[in-house]
Amino acid sequence: MATNDEKSEARRRAEDELFSRQRMYQSVFDPESPAVQEVLRDLAKFCRAHETTFSTDERVHCLQEGRREVWIRITQHLDLPTKKLWELYTGTKF
Repeated sequence: MATNDEKSEARRRAEDELFSRQRMYQSVFDPESPAVQEVLRDLAKFCRAHETTFSTDERVHCLQEGRREVWIRITQHLDLPTKKLWELYTGTKF
């Protein structure tokens, strides 16, 4: 059984990893860059960010949901405050 110190250390490592990944997303997808803005517009369209992914064809629906999941992950790392991102990914309060 893990001690409180071990749990605290594990949580600290998890926080560091998540927040480091968030900073990398924000670095790669710099909102001030016109190229990044264009790429995000293209990805939003491709991933159906602002429209339904429903299709009567299950395979098409699954494909479109997968694309949308990628969009959601990118935007969560770009837009959410770090504490909200932690709560979303871990299910625990920061």
